[in-house]
Amino acid sequence: MKEMIIDTSTTFKRISKAFSFIGCLFLLVTAKAQTKQTFDIVSYIPPKGWKKEIKENLISYTITNKRNNSWCIIAIIKSTISKGNIDADFESEWQELVVKPYNATEATQANNIPEEDGWKVKAGGGKFKFNNADAIALLTTLSGYNRCVSIVATTNVQDYVPDIESLVASIDLKKPAAQIQPVVQPVNSVSINFKYSVTNFNDGWTSTMQEDWVAVTKNNIKVLIHYPNKLADAYNSVLLNGLKNAWNVLVAPKYSSASNFAFKPIQSWQSIEFAEADCVEKASGKTVHVVLFKKDYSTGAGKYMEFITADKNAFEQEFGPYVKSEFSKSWDKMANMASYNKFAVDAGDLKGKWTTDFTGITQFVNAYTGANAGMSTHTSAQTYEFSGNTYKWQIAMASGFVGNIKFQNTQSSGKFSLPSMWQVYFSDMEGKPKTYNAFFSCIKGARVLWLDDTGYAKSE
Repeated sequence: MKEMIIDTSTTFKRISKAFSFIGCLFLLVTAKAQTKQTFDIVSYIPPKGWKKEIKENLISYTITNKRNNSWCIIAIIKSTISKGNIDADFESEWQELVVKPYNATEATQANNIPEEDGWKVKAGGGKFKFNNADAIALLTTLSGYNRCVSIVATTNVQDYVPDIESLVASIDLKKPAAQIQPVVQPVNSVSINFKYSVTNFNDGWTSTMQEDWVAVTKNNIKVLIHYPNKLADAYNSVLLNGLKNAWNVLVAPKYSSASNFAFKPIQSWQSIEFAEADCVEKASGKTVHVVLFKKDYSTGAGKYMEFITADKNAFEQEFGPYVKSEFSKSWDKMANMASYNKFAVDAGDLKGKWTTDFTGITQFVNAYTGANAGMSTHTSAQTYEFSGNTYKWQIAMASGFVGNIKFQNTQSSGKFSLPSMWQVYFSDMEGKPKTYNAFFSCIKGARVLWLDDTGYAKSE
């Protein structure tokens, strides 16, 4: 096979030139001898005679020539949520699509591509080794309308560059449909109704309620305990893809650029989600090290937390280095930071009705035959209603084997008081006075009241 010689600067200028015509393609539908194909939001003309392969997140075209051992692969990657600008999108895609799979060298970039019809484009690439021979990876990223889409081409000869250019020049991008934004209740309405929005803990950490998270700070370290978020918490059967989505929703909007990305989830019965990068804050312009973490408890109690430190070393000094084991105790310190979503209670905060419910089912099977041996169920619903210094409490329960379920209910009323900002005293609870440990945790636009009778289970 002839020696491969590729001038990366010239190649990317040619790719950039191909993209300079995209503006026309966005606005005009020109007659083509070959019909365009569509993948995700990308319409394009595929290279003739190349092998086509469709996967969940990409479509690729491959050609090989056994006579000179040459090859080329062009892949169109399914669009994802943008990280806010073309530079951040390109850097993220470069790390994920080129550096990780190919260990390519630093990208040579062509940045003089004008914005067209709301889309910005950035192209680059670098050399890598394949079967001990030189090869090159070319990445082109397009960013606009809160979406990011990339085309990755790898080859070991210059001969296929015209084919890459032709596909690039044929691209037409569909503008994504406008997304419906959720209605947001201003946090000020919550702040006014509750007395305590800051907690100073004895170990030096300070928690502050904010609109989308609780900010926990100590010295130069900040941890954001994110509130439940339907977009970020959406189920994804692929743990890595779910983690990337959570990063795009919760983390990326606060930063103008990012580098040194690493997504390192650990699949287990209680999976660990871990991602990190060096990011530039939009608000301050400072470069910080950011870690997104979540322990997926089997109970579903895990919370996404964003750890922000001056650099990676500062993070590891406080929380320890990444350990690729779900059983490592090194995750406990990070997971336990979720407990700092905790705020004191004032008597005025309790006014109104608070409700909670529980449902549990147990299915029995004969150990010898495997036959169904029945099912038991337990359901309960509680209400606490506070007014002035008085309260009403009621609980209704249904439990037993299906077909023989028994119903019960009881109630109490009386006066309550607060022995401290972390306790509530009830004058009569099922025939006797009781004192509960009490605190609030925050969710977006509301609070959750926790009552903990140390002799019994916790009530939410």
